[in-house]
Amino acid sequence: MEFIVSLLTATLRVATSILLAAIGETYAERAGVLNLGIEGTMFFGAFVGFYVADLTGSLWIGLAVAVLSGIIAGLLMALFSVTLGVNQHVSGLGLTLLLSGLALFAFRLKYGGRSTPPSIEPFPLLSPFRGIPILETLGEQYLLTYITFLVIVPLAWWLLYHTDFGLKVRAVGENPEAVDAAGVDVYRIRYLALVIAGGLMAAGGAFLSLAQLGAFTHGIVSGRGWVAIALVIFGNWDPFKVTLGSLIFGGTFALQLRLQAMGLQLPIPYETFLALPYLVTIAALVIAGRNAAYPAALLKPYRRE
Repeated sequence: MEFIVSLLTATLRVATSILLAAIGETYAERAGVLNLGIEGTMFFGAFVGFYVADLTGSLWIGLAVAVLSGIIAGLLMALFSVTLGVNQHVSGLGLTLLLSGLALFAFRLKYGGRSTPPSIEPFPLLSPFRGIPILETLGEQYLLTYITFLVIVPLAWWLLYHTDFGLKVRAVGENPEAVDAAGVDVYRIRYLALVIAGGLMAAGGAFLSLAQLGAFTHGIVSGRGWVAIALVIFGNWDPFKVTLGSLIFGGTFALQLRLQAMGLQLPIPYETFLALPYLVTIAALVIAGRNAAYPAALLKPYRRE
């Protein structure tokens, strides 16, 4: 029982960063834009959050500036894919290369001469259920984890399905010509969706450096951005279903960490454990992707006649 509770606790922590990014990608794709800049935005957000927190001594300022950097990245993606109509694959991959390169360059300028990797004091774990069996362990989470699962996910679902803005986002992703004819600014809606997406992606990256690790490394994101895109398809562009996919990935990731820590003598290389979360994600995508209802205007740049 203790093993299961500790596994569930770790699952929520691991799933937080990828869930933030996946919710952001959900908004971008619902508006008709595939944002392949997600990996670079997460990486850049992780560095900016860490650097600013180290510079100012405030984790919250670091998180805020990281989100701001993600918003700027979203605007840049919007400039390429919405205003200029550049191929979304090319603009997204270019953005990832640009942001990753900038983050690595700045990291080497600031910390390159150190003999030990830089680190900061991360966000503390909260224990609101102290004294209550099971919940005491399960509830030992970061404040950002609570905010993500209890605020951001329900809010994202409500905005997308129960507000005029969400209706416009979904309509722009399905039939931008009809939306434009109805008097809605397609470019503005896509810009707003990409800004929201960029801020959430960067927040997901910053969670890794400011909470989960308390440090910044070259492999801090480790493909989580690409997995987030797969989880959006798995969740059929619905925030709650995307949350389920993030929990599956987080649970598998936490499980492989615990299996390695237990030192089980299995006749397989340890790299198999490292690959397990990604293999499970691919399997889930293959199963769910066959029935996925893609937004009709996804990947299609809009030009007003």
